[in-house]
Parts: sequence; C-alpha cells; structure tokens
Amino acid sequence: MAKHQDGSGDSRVVKMRAELARKIASHIKSDGEQATEISGMSLYRRSTPTACTSAAYQPRLIVFAQGKKRINLGKTTYLCDKSTFLLTSIDLPVVSQVIKASEEKPMLGLLLKLQMPLVREILSQQEFHQREESADARGMAIGVTSIELLEACLRLLDLLDTPQDIPFLSGLIEREIIYRLLRSPQGKHLRAIATLGEQSHRTSKVVEWLRANYAKPLRVAELATMARMGVSTLHHQFRSLTAMSPLQYQKQLRLHVARERLVNDGLDAASAAFEVGYESASQFNREYRRFFGQPPMRDIKARRLSGAATEGN
Repeated sequence: MAKHQDGSGDSRVVKMRAELARKIASHIKSDGEQATEISGMSLYRRSTPTACTSAAYQPRLIVFAQGKKRINLGKTTYLCDKSTFLLTSIDLPVVSQVIKASEEKPMLGLLLKLQMPLVREILSQQEFHQREESADARGMAIGVTSIELLEACLRLLDLLDTPQDIPFLSGLIEREIIYRLLRSPQGKHLRAIATLGEQSHRTSKVVEWLRANYAKPLRVAELATMARMGVSTLHHQFRSLTAMSPLQYQKQLRLHVARERLVNDGLDAASAAFEVGYESASQFNREYRRFFGQPPMRDIKARRLSGAATEGN
C-alpha cells in the first residue's frame, strides 16, 4: 500500500489546504467532475462515499483538498486525502472509491492534464540533466503536497475569477506546477516516461498501443519488437510501470471499456464482450464477475439503482 506523511504540524500548510478546499468549493456546487475555462483543468466534488467505480486515468495531476479516496492499481492501493497529490504519467485502468465525504465536507480535488511535450521541454533545462532513471518508476505515484505546489494551485484557481488573465498566465503557472512535480521525490515517475530512449518511455509506447488497440489480439513478441527489447525485459518493465502484465492490462482495459458501454450505450453483455475483443461471451461473464464482483447485467442494474452510473474521476 502506498503511504505518505502529511506534515500536518505545519500551520501554514494547514491554512493553505483549507484555502484550496474553499476555493474549489466556490467554483463547483454539484457532484461530479466539472471542466473549467482553463484548458486541461477540471474540479471534482463528491458529497457522499461511493461504491467502487472503474476509470481509465490519463497522464494528470490530482491535488486532493478534502475528503479521502482509495485508488487500486493492480494489487497496489493508494490512499489519497487532503494532504496528498496523485501523479499519473501514463494511461492506467484503475478502480477507485470515495471513502470519506459528506455534505458538510465533500470530497474536493483539482485535476490538471499533463502535456508530455511540455514536460520534455522543461526537462531539457540544465537543472534536470544527468538524472538517472529509477528502476521502479511506476506510472502512478502519491506524494505529499508541498507549500510551493499549493501556492501554484491556488494561483491557478484564482485565474477563474479573472478570466481575461487566463490566456497569458495559465500556461506560466502550469509550467511552474510541472517544475515543482519534477523537483519532488515523485518527479522520477514523470522523467522516466518523458525521457526519449529510456526503457520506461519505450514501454509507455506499448501502453499507448494497447490503449488504442485493446480489442485486437495480444502478441507479446510483437509488443517487445515495438519497444525494442526482449520479451522478458518487456514483461519486467511493463509490470514495473503498470503493476500488471500486458495481458492483465489488456484484460482490465477491456472490462473497463465494456462496463462503460453497458452503462452508457445500453448494450447487452454479449454485444459488449464482442466489441471489446472477447471471442466468448461466457469467458467475458466469468472475468467480469471475478473483477467487478457480480455478473454484468446485475452489476449495471445495481449501479443504476444506486445512482452510481457516472464513473468517478
């Protein structure tokens, strides 16, 4: 389980976290994820705990301001609260659950998509040269939100009150946020993916291919050729990056996409199974039940009855 120390003894940090929660709450009044006028930035609110929901996380930063959330990636669990941020550097299928939220103190978060070309541009600066890639640079990491990162996030939120400043200032603040992330202990996770030629970067290309071609048959030898590494090396690198094997990644991605199609498009289980690449509806039903806890149609019916049809952030 991923752990962190919240540094809650620093009164300045406590005040800044409270200010971040207040500002997020002032801009989002209903539950769910809400886009803002700042490109790539959205806000999240949830006023009650939720059931486990599936989602595909793209490269992004989530700064938590209030509440508590559990995120499962493979067999690794990340516990996120008001003291933390979550950094995702590649597309990852996860299962998440809001475990602490109320009308008085809803779950609140700021989400910012990460543009990898911008990350590479900042990495080209002299202060980031000669850094070695870490062998355990997984595609998801949790960290304690620093004062500097909080200050930058607060200034980005303030731009929502002066929209005329957004075109000029938002990009500058986003660059600062990426700089702060790269200088943090979690920066290795971004560096490993963004650095051209590194094994993590080449493995991330395999992840991108699987994400775009999840319904196609998986041939590991072809993926290894794509990544310019041996099959055993690819397995090791892929598991290090995603906490699962290529086959497990494809299977979870297929199940996530099928669940979305069942919920949003009203497909029957067999149709959803074949659309995501399964050749056997019975195999799909077995794996769906094993992963989500109950058969497809029973799961979807329960989600609709509980009002949880909308995927978490």
